Parts: sequence; C-alpha cells; structure tokens
Amino acid sequence: MAEDTQNKQAAAKGWWKKLRAPSQYSLLALLVFGISIGIALWGGVNMAMEWTNRSEFCTSCHEMTIPYEELKKTVHYKNRSGTTVNCSDCHVASSKTPTDYLYKSLQKLFAARDIIGHITKVVDTPEKYEAHRLEMAKRVWDRMKSRDSKECRNCHSFATMDPDKQKSRSQIKHEEAQEDKITCIECHKGIAHKAVHHLLEEEEAAKAAK
Repeated sequence: MAEDTQNKQAAAKGWWKKLRAPSQYSLLALLVFGISIGIALWGGVNMAMEWTNRSEFCTSCHEMTIPYEELKKTVHYKNRSGTTVNCSDCHVASSKTPTDYLYKSLQKLFAARDIIGHITKVVDTPEKYEAHRLEMAKRVWDRMKSRDSKECRNCHSFATMDPDKQKSRSQIKHEEAQEDKITCIECHKGIAHKAVHHLLEEEEAAKAAK
C-alpha cells in the first residue's frame, strides 16, 4: 500500500516536472498549436450552440411541437414581409452583442430543464404540458422582464417605429411605455403561444382575496 502511494507521488512529480521543463518546440510552434486548439474548441462549441438552436432540434421532444404549432399560427411566424422567428430567437436569444454571449450560453444550460422534464415525464403529454403551462410561461415572462425584453428588442425598436403606421391605441400605449419605462413583455404576453396570462391575473386576484 505504501509502495503504491509512493509510486503515485513519484508519477505526479514526474508529470509536474515535465510541465515545468522547457519545451523542445519553438515559441511560435506552441503559439500556433495553442491558437489552433482554441479555434477548434470555440468553433465546436459555437457549432453545437447553433445546431441546438434550430427549431427542428427543439421539436424533437414531441411535447415541444405543442407551442411550435401555436407559433405557426401567429404573425411572428408567417406575415406579409416573410420574416419569421425560431424557438431560440425568443428563448435563447442574446442581445446580439459579443459581450452577451455568456448569457446565451447560460440560457442553453437552463434549457436543459426542458430535457430533464421530458426524460422524467413531467411534461411528456399534452395534458401534463397544459398543467404546467402557466408555470413555464411565468418563468419566461420573469426572465424577459428582468432583461427589459431584449428578446423582443432584437427585432423591434421604439427608435425605428413609424407611429403614423400604427393604430391610435398602439401609438398611445407605446408612448406610455417609453415614458413609464414599461417593457414589452408586460403588455405583450401570449402573442406567440396560447394566451394564458388571464390565468395569472386570476391567480393574483385569488392571492389578494386571501
């Protein structure tokens, strides 16, 4: 036993000594090697990120076809200008700036909750999905509100809106939103999926009545 421990310690020291020893390769060769490995790793991570951002990947868990079919019936999917959004544009979206890449990566980690829910059969049927719909929606609304609806503002901006092409009610609401610092999701819940925000109002009313 003591001999095994000594052998392990000797091996560890040997590796440490090798790491500290001067390299037989030139500094240029080491730099090229290190940069190449870095590019390969970054490219691999980015490729995996983009591959799993596809709606086809999201809907490979069959319960996710429920919200996706709802999305396909909205103006966010099909419209006169031909623009469309994927699941990830709202549920993984960063602010499209390099400094926000960390947030995008964290959202991918949080999305693992959906995979766990699928594997553990928490939301693996339409009935179970409906039972958890409000809970899941509230989670997304809270996240979007905390980020001032950046997922919306990646495409929509008050600065480039043309009020003259909006209905009078929309003009008034958008002016109020800018003045009172109201974020998009506070008014536009349920525009891409089945509307359930009325359930939130009922839930809050029930809490207030207690």
